[in-house]
Amino acid sequence: MGRLNLRTKACITAASLLLVGASPAQIPIYDVLIVGGTVVDGSGAPPVRNDVAIKNGRIAAIGRFSKATATDVIDAAGLMVAPGFIDVHTHADDIAETPRAENFVRMGVTSVVAGNCGGSALDIAEALARVRRAGIAINYATLIGHNTVRGAVMGTANRDATVSEIARMKSFVWRAMADGAVGFSTGLQYVPGTYAKMPEIIELARVAGNAGGVYASHMRNEGTELEAAVEETIRIGEMAMCRVQISHLKVDSPSRWGASARALALIDAARARGIDVQADQYAYTAASSTLSIRFPSWALEGGQESITRRLNDPAQWAKIKGDMRSLLAERGLADLSFAVVASYSPDPSLNGVSLKQVAQKLRGSDSLDDQLEAARVMMLNGGASMVYHLMSDEDVERIMRHPQVAVASDSSLLLFGDGMPHPRGYGNNPRVLGEYVRTRHVISIQEAVRKMTSLPAQHFRFDGRGLLKPGYAADVAIFNPSIVADAATFEKPHAYAVGVPYVLVNGVVVVRKGEHTGVVPGQVLANSGAK
Repeated sequence: MGRLNLRTKACITAASLLLVGASPAQIPIYDVLIVGGTVVDGSGAPPVRNDVAIKNGRIAAIGRFSKATATDVIDAAGLMVAPGFIDVHTHADDIAETPRAENFVRMGVTSVVAGNCGGSALDIAEALARVRRAGIAINYATLIGHNTVRGAVMGTANRDATVSEIARMKSFVWRAMADGAVGFSTGLQYVPGTYAKMPEIIELARVAGNAGGVYASHMRNEGTELEAAVEETIRIGEMAMCRVQISHLKVDSPSRWGASARALALIDAARARGIDVQADQYAYTAASSTLSIRFPSWALEGGQESITRRLNDPAQWAKIKGDMRSLLAERGLADLSFAVVASYSPDPSLNGVSLKQVAQKLRGSDSLDDQLEAARVMMLNGGASMVYHLMSDEDVERIMRHPQVAVASDSSLLLFGDGMPHPRGYGNNPRVLGEYVRTRHVISIQEAVRKMTSLPAQHFRFDGRGLLKPGYAADVAIFNPSIVADAATFEKPHAYAVGVPYVLVNGVVVVRKGEHTGVVPGQVLANSGAK
């Protein structure tokens, strides 16, 4: 081990020694020393020029070190040193099969929460055990999903749950929380969750809340009835006595653009009366979901066989098509040109093509009727993943300015080059830092980092994470504020973010000089019970 100068090697100053409680004769040997950078610590405080010392996976000291010894020294001159980003809304449920988690860690994300939108593993103990056995590059937590639980008890039945069915669902949620789930999620635009009424959800959310978990909801409506959906979500948290996370807050209907102001006001009013409600968002004006949400929920009951029967029945299909037209009109949409295929396994040549273009290709006409007929054919073949261009810049910016809205990608684990996914999975955090901080000046750098770190860490009770602070886990994202940006686009989504040269997870360098090192130091972040 060589002697190190300020940027690359050597000993600690007297002031620094006082900070870590050592005498000059007891110069500490750190595992990693990050020198010359500007620390933005995640608290919302302004950036400060400081060095960061790491030992045994934790932050050992923060200060101006003129001399120190370290196994690994990272020169962060001209760079910002932040806590690793925490993405509390992901669909990274299959992380055991994709343990490098490259699309997340390369944009500075060091911890993710899966099990969102009502979909998760049913056996949380086995799911977490599988993750531990696999070894993963980033930290991982999961919610227990309502759709999963309801499906296990009731299938896709479009009716109220019975008393005994509620009891069985509650037992699944209780078991999941005991096994380490960090909360309970709903996906109320999806089957079968869309068929559940508020009392059922309150009963299940209360179980999670009693165990210290959060209630995270993909709400029943994110556009035409946004305010009612926000009120329902808050009411569920209030009655269940648990913290509330409104997932991917947005206004997804052009006819309602601007309604974000009222939605945010409802959050403020709820917080004023003591309800702990927050939200998250991704920094794009397009959503991503399944093709099925374009169809009326009643038509989706009973699984693929029932769906196929309805779509092939002329009278049923005429009714479905009429409802789809009405839903488009309510949203202020003239046709399905806003809907772009992300992944359609029966015909990958349609990936990246709008449904209007699909209709022209499959049917020789791009009329609305032909677009609906093309959507029908795709549903008969199992459906598709879609990208939906539905939102306004003004709503995205207004939501981003709100202090109780975290940054989250809503992304799954992506395989480089596979399909045409939403670019948020490669660029969400860097896009906030580049586009919304550096270019548009929507929020400050310290506020952006707070929304990616301490805000979600505190709400999800990830103790000892989310801040650069002595004693905290050494999850660190180092980025260049002058160039950090999302390189992925809707047309060419497979591009890793730029300007994030180093990422550390639990004190281990996972990204070095922009390249994944192949190590897997991530940990499972499990619920530790009510507090």
